Amino acid sequence: MKRSVCGQKTTRSKMKRFFVSFGLAASAAGFQTALAQSMAAGPSPKIWNISSNLRGFYDDNYAVAQNKTGGFGFSLNPSISVNKSYQQTDIGLKYTFGMYFYLQRSDNGSPPWDYTHQGDLWIDHAFNERQKITISDTIVSAQDPQLVQGGSVVRTEGNNVVNRALITINSDWTRKFSTATHYGNNLVVYSGSTTNNSEGQNPSNADLLNRIEQNFGTDFQWHFQPETTGFIGYNYSWTLYNGGGLVGPTPNPITYPGGVVKTYYYPSGARNNRTHYGYVGVSEEFSPNLSGTFRVGVSYTDVYKDPVSPYTSLAPYADLSLTYTYIPGSYVQVGFTQDQNATDVSAVGSNGQLTQYQETSVFYMDVNHQFTPKLSGALTSQYQNSVYKDGAYSGTSDNSINVGLNFDYAINRHFSANAGYNFSELFSDINGRGNSRNVVYLGLEANY
Repeated sequence: MKRSVCGQKTTRSKMKRFFVSFGLAASAAGFQTALAQSMAAGPSPKIWNISSNLRGFYDDNYAVAQNKTGGFGFSLNPSISVNKSYQQTDIGLKYTFGMYFYLQRSDNGSPPWDYTHQGDLWIDHAFNERQKITISDTIVSAQDPQLVQGGSVVRTEGNNVVNRALITINSDWTRKFSTATHYGNNLVVYSGSTTNNSEGQNPSNADLLNRIEQNFGTDFQWHFQPETTGFIGYNYSWTLYNGGGLVGPTPNPITYPGGVVKTYYYPSGARNNRTHYGYVGVSEEFSPNLSGTFRVGVSYTDVYKDPVSPYTSLAPYADLSLTYTYIPGSYVQVGFTQDQNATDVSAVGSNGQLTQYQETSVFYMDVNHQFTPKLSGALTSQYQNSVYKDGAYSGTSDNSINVGLNFDYAINRHFSANAGYNFSELFSDINGRGNSRNVVYLGLEANY
């Protein structure tokens, strides 16, 4: 999962907005889009809303593994939401439950059901005309990696939980100068006990990925023109791995003070790190139909808990996006992000260094088109290159391609039909890590 910088979730987190039809995460990711739209549009005129989405699907790799196992199934995603608007405050709550049935797993004698839960809270409060606070929190419990987005690239049994919270305070100090200060807190908890292997040879996802991520920062914004805003920002990010298990041994014995020679076994916390971000940027509305935000800078990371070889490093940081609305209800968005993220690979290199994280570049494009008042479509695409930092695979990479095509048809104000196809493939320099996945689905959604 990507860190949050300047109050915005970057890279993977941001991509949730675009991959509204991706894989079996379509229902939950679709909710993320609806949530973002509802927050942008303001409170609903109706205090509460109930909806449910029933889908039939074929997934040719539901375990998201190199050796494919596929089959038919269906999913049901009911949800309930409450929105309340006061004079200076808007409050919203939403809960979504997911049930996924896999026929092939049932035929094989394996548990056929997956269950997911997602809860969301958002609060907007205006203290006065110049100051506003926004609070959001999302908690997800799931098994599919597209739903969890905690760092694992394969399906993980159990109730794997990710909670993402963000507080942003916007202050207008003058007509030309404002600030946006934020605090973010992400909690990742994979289920299952940590490994009992005293040598850390087979670490679990809990050992590798359970962590707390915190970040704090401020953007200093100058409003040069109504359509042009420039900014300078700083963000401090701290990651604490708390799985409690071992994630790998050094390949060769280490000589300790006093002449003691022994093999060292890395604990989860050896990947703890601190990162400072500095960046500059501009938001520009080029025309009523074309707008963009461009943010570039540098990150300085301190891997301070590595007991064998702690170090610091510099890396580029970027978050660029451009949106063009070519007709009402239809737009194209393209972008690029550069940042770092957690990985479920920890292999130790011959020099004794542990795999710490990945430096990731993402290119994406999203097209939404309103064919008719009732029929809409979305084409989403993403290419991601993630390079391992240190460890046995230092300098090698994972490359992934994700493409989704989705159509929605509004039957009436309460019912709509949807259909889509999604493709994903992971190419990895690590033997046995790559996989590919194809999903087709057809569904019916009800809203009241």
